[in-house]
Amino acid sequence: MTAPAAPLPIPVVRTESGVDLPLPAYATPGAAGLDLLAAVSARVELRPGDRQLIPAGLRIALPAGYEAQVRPRSGLALRHGVTVLNTPGTIDADYRGEVGVILINLGAEPFAVTRGMRIAQLVVAPVTRVAWAPLDVLPESARGSGGFGSTGGR
Repeated sequence: MTAPAAPLPIPVVRTESGVDLPLPAYATPGAAGLDLLAAVSARVELRPGDRQLIPAGLRIALPAGYEAQVRPRSGLALRHGVTVLNTPGTIDADYRGEVGVILINLGAEPFAVTRGMRIAQLVVAPVTRVAWAPLDVLPESARGSGGFGSTGGR
């Protein structure tokens, strides 16, 4: 068993809307994502079908070669039908604006977003950059060009 890697230092600045909120944190030692909190000044009600950009109250400076993904929280999705609209939302290493979460209510009941509520997860991951290698014909594979359920999934 290998020792866990040292945490990656990420510069962070709280915005005016998030100055009194805790920084995103891992809920458990094995969690992959940090919980993002709603930095709203007043309650935001999402009626069924509504979407809203919710500020997270911070700006980050990711190192080159990394991205941050904004992902839904499974509990909000299961219990309320509330999810992240553009999931996963990508924060590029050169972005310096406030982190925001586009929430959508796909549930049947209104949902209230309140200050400090855990609304999404932030997963930081390395990025692989590609260099295209143009060919006239792709190498063969066992799957070939079958897609959209061709492997037997329903």
